[in-house]
Amino acid sequence: MNFVFISPHFPPQFFHFVTALRERGVTVLGIGDAPYDSLRGELRESMREYYFVPNLHDEDALLRAAGYLTWKHGRIHRIDSLNESWLEVEARLREDFHVPGLHPADIHRLRSKSGMAEVFHAAGVPHPDLIRVRDAAQVKTFAAKVGYPLVLKPDVGVGAAHTFKVASDAEVDAALSHPLPTSYVAQPFVRGTIVTYDGIVDRHGAIVFSLSHQYSDGGMETVLEKRDISFWSLQEIPPGLDVLGREVVAACGLRERWFHLEFFRLPDGRFIVLEVNLRPPGGFITDMMNYTCDIDVYRLWARVVTGDPVADFRYTPRYHVCHSARRKSRRYKHTHKQIVERLGPSLLIYKGELPSVYHSLMGEEMYLTRHADLDAMHEAVRFIQATS
Repeated sequence: MNFVFISPHFPPQFFHFVTALRERGVTVLGIGDAPYDSLRGELRESMREYYFVPNLHDEDALLRAAGYLTWKHGRIHRIDSLNESWLEVEARLREDFHVPGLHPADIHRLRSKSGMAEVFHAAGVPHPDLIRVRDAAQVKTFAAKVGYPLVLKPDVGVGAAHTFKVASDAEVDAALSHPLPTSYVAQPFVRGTIVTYDGIVDRHGAIVFSLSHQYSDGGMETVLEKRDISFWSLQEIPPGLDVLGREVVAACGLRERWFHLEFFRLPDGRFIVLEVNLRPPGGFITDMMNYTCDIDVYRLWARVVTGDPVADFRYTPRYHVCHSARRKSRRYKHTHKQIVERLGPSLLIYKGELPSVYHSLMGEEMYLTRHADLDAMHEAVRFIQATS
């Protein structure tokens, strides 16, 4: 199997996906915007060839790269990046080179928030009302129907970038005093806790692995108010979430793919779906999954892609693994040394400088901890994030 992996070096832990493919005998052909000499050794050794493209937004350059790799190595069997940024371009390359997987029409339907809403509605899965908007008048008309506050966000976007809340007609006028930079949607602001339904489906659409995570705050509030977010794995997926998660995965028709679904858990315990992401969950959650269940999701995904049997795969979530964020601009009560001494063996990983793309949402530094007890986990988060 020839597998073209786009941007194999980022996120930084994704090199494990490449090494897992190579272990299964796959010929991995990389296309990336980092110079070859800057790649970590394990990644370089696991790729048969690497094609450097200075700008991965240059679709003509990517087309030439894939054409060259086809000419040199033969037919391409899979193209993927497992990265939100390149979903559209990899879909177009699949279509151009007759490769199985999501094609542009699928991405348009499943990546835009308006397209997701149509899928949710057809499947009968509860979700917030949504309309596409171009100007203040449309937003006000929608508000007259559903009430304030509303959330305005790009129809296609990652995380909470360029998202904001409006609570009155005057705030709408202020927010839309300049033309919107892209297509936007409006939704009612939902008060609830964000929980996720994450996992992998095989080539027949069967879920072979699933896990849930909970967020301390919403992405929009974290970014706009510069909060210190934390998020952690749950030892059990709430039954109602599991039912709805499976319905959404089936409605999307996903095959041989990761999924990352976000839901709101309302104060009354009900769940409503917020959005679908056609990739692994962000940050270092793939590593968190491994620590939660003592498994290797990178190797599991490689088995799914190569069609190898996974019926023997078993897992049990044994721990709550938590990402606790800190910001360099904030004064904290406890030093790094004090945190290390306090947490002891429950501290798995410390990263003093996260990639800049993570800073607005996930903080500039991160502590990854593992706990059998949820109360102990929350106590650790409070200790890490306590301010002076």
